[in-house]
Amino acid sequence: MNRTLYASFLALPLVLSSASVLSKTVTGDAGIPVNIVKPAQRIADAWYAHHSLLMTLGAGDRIVATVNHPSDRPWMFKIQPSLNNALQIQGKDFSSEALVARKVDVVFVPINDPQADAYRQAGIATLMMRFDDFTSMKHSLLSTAEVVGTAQAMQRAQNYNHYLDQQVAIISKKTAELKDNQRPRVLHIQSLHPLKVDGRNTLIDTWIKLAGGQNVAGQVDGNMKEVSPEEVISWNPDVIIIGPGAGKLANSEYASLSASLKAVKQHRVWQNPAGVFPWDRYGTEIALQIQWAAKKLHPDLFPSLNIIKATQDFYQRFYHYPLDEKEARRIIAALPPE
Repeated sequence: MNRTLYASFLALPLVLSSASVLSKTVTGDAGIPVNIVKPAQRIADAWYAHHSLLMTLGAGDRIVATVNHPSDRPWMFKIQPSLNNALQIQGKDFSSEALVARKVDVVFVPINDPQADAYRQAGIATLMMRFDDFTSMKHSLLSTAEVVGTAQAMQRAQNYNHYLDQQVAIISKKTAELKDNQRPRVLHIQSLHPLKVDGRNTLIDTWIKLAGGQNVAGQVDGNMKEVSPEEVISWNPDVIIIGPGAGKLANSEYASLSASLKAVKQHRVWQNPAGVFPWDRYGTEIALQIQWAAKKLHPDLFPSLNIIKATQDFYQRFYHYPLDEKEARRIIAALPPE
Protein backbone atom coordinates (compact mmCIF):
# COMPACT_ATOMS: atom_id res chain seq x y z
CA MET A 1 0.00 0.00 0.00
CA ASN A 2 1.53 3.35 -1.00
CA ARG A 3 2.06 6.04 1.61
CA THR A 4 -0.77 8.33 0.36
CA LEU A 5 -3.34 5.52 0.32
CA TYR A 6 -2.19 4.34 3.75
CA ALA A 7 -2.63 7.85 5.17
CA SER A 8 -6.14 8.02 3.69
CA PHE A 9 -6.99 4.66 5.20
CA LEU A 10 -5.86 5.78 8.65
CA ALA A 11 -7.93 8.96 8.35
CA LEU A 12 -11.14 7.09 7.41
CA PRO A 13 -12.23 6.03 10.94
CA LEU A 14 -11.68 9.59 12.13
CA VAL A 15 -13.95 10.95 9.40
CA LEU A 16 -16.64 8.41 10.21
CA SER A 17 -16.34 9.19 13.89
CA SER A 18 -16.81 12.91 13.29
CA ALA A 19 -19.90 12.26 11.19
CA SER A 20 -21.46 10.08 13.88
CA VAL A 21 -20.93 12.83 16.46
CA LEU A 22 -22.97 15.24 14.32
CA SER A 23 -25.84 12.76 13.90
CA LYS A 24 -28.27 12.27 16.79
CA THR A 25 -31.81 11.19 17.49
CA VAL A 26 -34.27 13.66 18.99
CA THR A 27 -37.68 12.51 20.18
CA GLY A 28 -40.44 15.04 19.64
CA ASP A 29 -43.50 15.45 21.82
CA ALA A 30 -45.37 12.77 19.87
CA GLY A 31 -42.77 10.21 20.97
CA ILE A 32 -41.47 9.75 17.42
CA PRO A 33 -37.66 9.63 17.17
CA VAL A 34 -36.22 11.84 14.44
CA ASN A 35 -32.66 11.66 13.12
CA ILE A 36 -30.96 15.06 13.13
CA VAL A 37 -27.79 14.96 11.04
CA LYS A 38 -26.60 18.51 11.80
CA PRO A 39 -27.60 21.56 13.85
CA ALA A 40 -30.71 23.09 12.27
CA GLN A 41 -29.66 26.32 10.60
CA ARG A 42 -32.80 26.76 8.47
CA ILE A 43 -36.10 26.06 10.21
CA ALA A 44 -39.74 26.05 9.10
CA ASP A 45 -42.21 26.45 11.95
CA ALA A 46 -45.84 25.41 11.38
CA TRP A 47 -46.98 25.88 14.97
CA TYR A 48 -47.89 29.47 15.79
CA ALA A 49 -46.86 29.27 19.46
CA HIS A 50 -43.62 27.37 18.90
CA HIS A 51 -41.91 30.45 17.45
CA SER A 52 -41.60 31.86 20.97
CA LEU A 53 -39.63 28.77 22.02
CA LEU A 54 -37.14 29.26 19.19
CA MET A 55 -36.83 32.94 20.08
CA THR A 56 -36.23 32.04 23.73
CA LEU A 57 -33.38 29.79 22.58
CA GLY A 58 -31.82 32.60 20.53
CA ALA A 59 -32.74 30.80 17.31
CA GLY A 60 -35.55 33.00 16.03
CA ASP A 61 -33.30 34.19 13.22
CA ARG A 62 -33.13 30.60 11.92
CA ILE A 63 -36.84 30.59 11.01
CA VAL A 64 -37.04 30.82 7.21
CA ALA A 65 -40.70 29.80 6.84
CA THR A 66 -43.50 30.84 9.20
CA VAL A 67 -47.25 30.58 9.70
CA ASN A 68 -47.30 33.85 11.65
CA HIS A 69 -47.85 37.32 10.18
CA PRO A 70 -46.99 40.85 11.32
CA SER A 71 -50.66 41.83 11.29
CA ASP A 72 -51.50 39.07 13.79
CA ARG A 73 -48.27 39.04 15.84
CA PRO A 74 -46.86 42.58 15.60
CA TRP A 75 -44.67 42.24 18.70
CA MET A 76 -43.19 38.97 17.43
CA PHE A 77 -42.08 40.62 14.19
CA LYS A 78 -40.83 43.75 15.98
CA ILE A 79 -38.72 41.78 18.43
CA GLN A 80 -37.58 39.26 15.80
CA PRO A 81 -37.43 41.40 12.62
CA SER A 82 -35.69 38.64 10.62
CA LEU A 83 -39.14 37.01 10.39
CA ASN A 84 -40.07 39.68 7.85
CA ASN A 85 -37.70 37.93 5.43
CA ALA A 86 -39.17 34.47 6.04
CA LEU A 87 -41.67 32.74 3.78
CA GLN A 88 -45.11 33.64 5.18
CA ILE A 89 -48.06 31.44 4.32
CA GLN A 90 -51.80 31.61 4.91
CA GLY A 91 -53.00 28.75 7.08
CA LYS A 92 -50.57 26.22 8.52
CA ASP A 93 -49.55 24.01 5.58
CA PHE A 94 -46.30 24.66 3.78
CA SER A 95 -45.59 23.45 0.28
CA SER A 96 -42.92 20.75 0.55
CA GLU A 97 -41.39 22.07 -2.66
CA ALA A 98 -41.11 25.56 -1.18
CA LEU A 99 -39.34 24.19 1.90
CA VAL A 100 -36.93 22.18 -0.20
CA ALA A 101 -36.23 25.27 -2.32
CA ARG A 102 -35.43 27.19 0.85
CA LYS A 103 -33.10 24.38 1.97
CA VAL A 104 -35.02 23.81 5.21
CA ASP A 105 -33.24 21.45 7.61
CA VAL A 106 -36.12 20.91 10.05
CA VAL A 107 -39.84 21.66 10.21
CA PHE A 108 -41.73 21.87 13.50
CA VAL A 109 -45.44 21.02 13.31
CA PRO A 110 -48.27 20.81 15.85
CA ILE A 111 -49.22 17.35 17.05
CA ASN A 112 -51.07 15.18 14.51
CA ASP A 113 -50.47 17.65 11.68
CA PRO A 114 -51.68 15.81 8.53
CA GLN A 115 -48.99 17.53 6.46
CA ALA A 116 -46.17 15.93 8.45
CA ASP A 117 -45.89 12.89 6.18
CA ALA A 118 -45.48 15.08 3.11
CA TYR A 119 -42.57 16.90 4.73
CA ARG A 120 -40.95 13.60 5.69
CA GLN A 121 -41.36 12.25 2.17
CA ALA A 122 -39.57 15.37 0.92
CA GLY A 123 -36.62 14.37 3.10
CA ILE A 124 -37.10 17.08 5.74
CA ALA A 125 -36.68 16.18 9.41
CA THR A 126 -40.13 16.73 10.96
CA LEU A 127 -40.86 17.07 14.66
CA MET A 128 -44.37 17.08 16.11
CA MET A 129 -44.64 19.37 19.13
CA ARG A 130 -47.26 19.65 21.85
CA PHE A 131 -47.47 20.79 25.45
CA ASP A 132 -50.45 21.31 27.72
CA ASP A 133 -48.79 21.89 31.09
CA PHE A 134 -45.54 23.27 32.49
CA THR A 135 -43.73 19.94 32.51
CA SER A 136 -44.46 19.15 28.87
CA MET A 137 -43.58 22.71 27.83
CA LYS A 138 -40.17 22.44 29.49
CA HIS A 139 -39.62 19.14 27.67
CA SER A 140 -40.55 20.79 24.36
CA LEU A 141 -38.05 23.56 24.97
CA LEU A 142 -35.26 21.07 25.68
CA SER A 143 -36.17 19.01 22.59
CA THR A 144 -36.12 22.14 20.47
CA ALA A 145 -32.72 23.09 21.89
CA GLU A 146 -31.44 19.64 20.88
CA VAL A 147 -32.53 20.33 17.31
CA VAL A 148 -30.99 23.81 17.27
CA GLY A 149 -27.86 21.97 18.30
CA THR A 150 -25.81 24.59 20.14
CA ALA A 151 -24.56 24.73 23.70
CA GLN A 152 -26.02 28.25 23.95
CA ALA A 153 -29.50 27.03 23.01
CA MET A 154 -29.38 24.25 25.61
CA GLN A 155 -28.13 26.67 28.27
CA ARG A 156 -30.93 29.10 27.48
CA ALA A 157 -33.50 26.29 27.67
CA GLN A 158 -32.19 25.30 31.08
CA ASN A 159 -32.15 28.93 32.23
CA TYR A 160 -35.75 29.43 31.14
CA ASN A 161 -36.93 26.20 32.76
CA HIS A 162 -35.25 27.22 36.01
CA TYR A 163 -36.92 30.65 35.83
CA LEU A 164 -40.33 29.07 35.22
CA ASP A 165 -39.85 26.67 38.12
CA GLN A 166 -38.91 29.60 40.35
CA GLN A 167 -42.05 31.56 39.44
CA VAL A 168 -44.29 28.52 39.91
CA ALA A 169 -42.74 27.90 43.34
CA ILE A 170 -43.11 31.54 44.44
CA ILE A 171 -46.75 31.72 43.36
CA SER A 172 -47.84 28.29 44.56
CA LYS A 173 -46.32 28.95 47.99
CA LYS A 174 -48.79 31.81 48.40
CA THR A 175 -51.84 30.33 46.69
CA ALA A 176 -51.67 26.65 47.66
CA GLU A 177 -53.30 27.18 51.04
CA LEU A 178 -56.21 29.26 49.78
CA LYS A 179 -59.62 27.78 50.58
CA ASP A 180 -62.27 27.42 47.90
CA ASN A 181 -64.17 30.47 49.10
CA GLN A 182 -60.96 32.50 48.71
CA ARG A 183 -60.44 31.44 45.09
CA PRO A 184 -62.30 33.61 42.55
CA ARG A 185 -64.32 31.68 39.98
CA VAL A 186 -62.67 32.52 36.66
CA LEU A 187 -63.92 32.17 33.10
CA HIS A 188 -61.39 32.40 30.29
CA ILE A 189 -63.00 33.35 26.97
CA GLN A 190 -60.88 32.61 23.91
CA SER A 191 -63.38 33.89 21.36
CA LEU A 192 -66.55 36.00 21.44
CA HIS A 193 -67.60 35.26 17.84
CA PRO A 194 -68.43 32.42 18.27
CA LEU A 195 -68.38 32.13 22.05
CA LYS A 196 -65.52 29.76 23.00
CA VAL A 197 -63.97 29.04 26.37
CA ASP A 198 -61.04 27.02 27.75
CA GLY A 199 -61.81 24.11 30.04
CA ARG A 200 -59.90 21.40 31.89
CA ASN A 201 -56.80 19.55 30.63
CA THR A 202 -55.36 22.78 29.24
CA LEU A 203 -52.49 25.09 30.05
CA ILE A 204 -55.13 27.75 30.72
CA ASP A 205 -56.73 25.63 33.42
CA THR A 206 -53.26 25.10 34.91
CA TRP A 207 -52.42 28.78 35.27
CA ILE A 208 -55.89 29.71 36.57
CA LYS A 209 -55.50 27.21 39.42
CA LEU A 210 -51.88 28.12 40.12
CA ALA A 211 -52.78 31.82 40.31
CA GLY A 212 -55.37 31.05 42.98
CA GLY A 213 -58.56 30.78 40.96
CA GLN A 214 -61.15 28.19 40.02
CA ASN A 215 -61.98 27.49 36.39
CA VAL A 216 -65.77 27.75 36.13
CA ALA A 217 -65.57 25.93 32.79
CA GLY A 218 -63.87 22.98 34.47
CA GLN A 219 -66.52 20.54 33.26
CA VAL A 220 -65.67 21.47 29.66
CA ASP A 221 -62.81 19.37 28.29
CA GLY A 222 -60.15 21.07 26.20
CA ASN A 223 -59.24 24.34 24.49
CA MET A 224 -61.48 26.72 22.59
CA LYS A 225 -64.76 24.88 23.17
CA GLU A 226 -67.95 26.50 21.95
CA VAL A 227 -70.55 27.15 24.65
CA SER A 228 -73.86 28.97 24.87
CA PRO A 229 -74.33 32.33 26.61
CA GLU A 230 -76.86 30.58 28.86
CA GLU A 231 -74.09 28.34 30.17
CA VAL A 232 -71.95 31.37 30.97
CA ILE A 233 -74.89 32.96 32.80
CA SER A 234 -75.40 29.78 34.83
CA TRP A 235 -71.71 29.75 35.79
CA ASN A 236 -71.86 33.43 36.86
CA PRO A 237 -68.06 33.88 37.17
CA ASP A 238 -66.42 36.30 39.60
CA VAL A 239 -63.78 37.14 36.98
CA ILE A 240 -63.82 37.02 33.19
CA ILE A 241 -60.54 37.07 31.27
CA ILE A 242 -60.89 37.79 27.57
CA GLY A 243 -58.27 36.49 25.14
CA PRO A 244 -56.26 39.34 23.61
CA GLY A 245 -57.61 38.82 20.10
CA ALA A 246 -61.24 38.28 21.08
CA GLY A 247 -62.43 41.88 21.29
CA LYS A 248 -64.39 43.50 24.12
CA LEU A 249 -67.29 41.88 25.94
CA ALA A 250 -68.99 45.27 26.21
CA ASN A 251 -68.98 45.58 22.41
CA SER A 252 -70.15 42.04 21.71
CA GLU A 253 -73.58 40.64 20.98
CA TYR A 254 -73.58 39.30 24.55
CA ALA A 255 -73.22 42.72 26.20
CA SER A 256 -76.80 42.93 27.45
CA LEU A 257 -76.96 39.25 28.42
CA SER A 258 -73.74 39.51 30.42
CA ALA A 259 -74.80 42.62 32.34
CA SER A 260 -76.17 40.45 35.16
CA LEU A 261 -72.90 38.57 35.67
CA LYS A 262 -71.01 39.15 38.90
CA ALA A 263 -67.76 39.78 37.02
CA VAL A 264 -69.39 42.53 34.95
CA LYS A 265 -71.14 44.16 37.91
CA GLN A 266 -67.89 44.22 39.91
CA HIS A 267 -65.82 45.45 36.92
CA ARG A 268 -63.63 42.36 36.89
CA VAL A 269 -63.57 41.73 33.14
CA TRP A 270 -59.94 41.85 32.03
CA GLN A 271 -58.20 41.69 28.68
CA ASN A 272 -55.31 39.25 28.67
CA PRO A 273 -51.85 40.62 27.78
CA ALA A 274 -50.23 39.72 24.47
CA GLY A 275 -46.62 40.17 23.38
CA VAL A 276 -44.59 37.89 21.14
CA PHE A 277 -47.55 35.54 21.60
CA PRO A 278 -50.74 35.80 23.68
CA TRP A 279 -49.57 35.25 27.25
CA ASP A 280 -52.57 33.10 28.13
CA ARG A 281 -51.80 30.41 25.58
CA TYR A 282 -48.95 28.18 24.53
CA GLY A 283 -45.71 30.16 24.54
CA THR A 284 -42.81 30.87 26.89
CA GLU A 285 -44.53 34.06 28.09
CA ILE A 286 -46.65 31.74 30.24
CA ALA A 287 -43.99 32.54 32.86
CA LEU A 288 -45.29 36.13 32.78
CA GLN A 289 -48.93 35.06 32.55
CA ILE A 290 -48.84 33.24 35.87
CA GLN A 291 -47.39 36.34 37.55
CA TRP A 292 -49.95 38.66 35.95
CA ALA A 293 -52.88 36.39 36.81
CA ALA A 294 -51.72 35.87 40.41
CA LYS A 295 -51.32 39.62 40.91
CA LYS A 296 -54.75 40.35 39.37
CA LEU A 297 -56.59 37.67 41.35
CA HIS A 298 -54.77 38.20 44.67
CA PRO A 299 -53.08 41.62 44.80
CA ASP A 300 -52.78 41.42 48.59
CA LEU A 301 -50.70 38.23 48.33
CA PHE A 302 -48.25 39.80 45.87
CA PRO A 303 -47.75 43.43 46.98
CA SER A 304 -44.16 43.65 45.74
CA LEU A 305 -44.75 42.08 42.32
CA ASN A 306 -44.32 44.74 39.63
CA ILE A 307 -45.58 43.16 36.42
CA ILE A 308 -44.20 46.02 34.28
CA LYS A 309 -40.70 45.48 35.64
CA ALA A 310 -41.10 41.69 35.40
CA THR A 311 -42.06 42.07 31.73
CA GLN A 312 -39.07 44.25 30.95
CA ASP A 313 -36.70 41.84 32.72
CA PHE A 314 -38.18 38.85 30.91
CA TYR A 315 -37.86 40.37 27.43
CA GLN A 316 -34.28 41.40 28.08
CA ARG A 317 -33.31 38.04 29.54
CA PHE A 318 -35.07 35.66 27.16
CA TYR A 319 -35.59 37.65 23.95
CA HIS A 320 -32.56 39.95 24.30
CA TYR A 321 -34.84 42.89 23.61
CA PRO A 322 -34.57 46.11 25.68
CA LEU A 323 -38.29 46.68 26.28
CA ASP A 324 -38.97 50.15 27.66
CA GLU A 325 -41.71 50.89 30.18
CA LYS A 326 -44.12 52.27 27.58
CA GLU A 327 -43.75 49.15 25.44
CA ALA A 328 -44.27 46.93 28.49
CA ARG A 329 -47.47 48.78 29.34
CA ARG A 330 -48.78 48.30 25.79
CA ILE A 331 -48.05 44.56 25.89
CA ILE A 332 -49.83 44.22 29.24
CA ALA A 333 -52.80 46.13 27.78
CA ALA A 334 -52.80 43.81 24.71
CA LEU A 335 -51.97 46.74 22.45
CA PRO A 336 -49.68 46.53 19.39
CA PRO A 337 -46.42 48.48 19.08
CA GLU A 338 -46.86 52.16 18.29
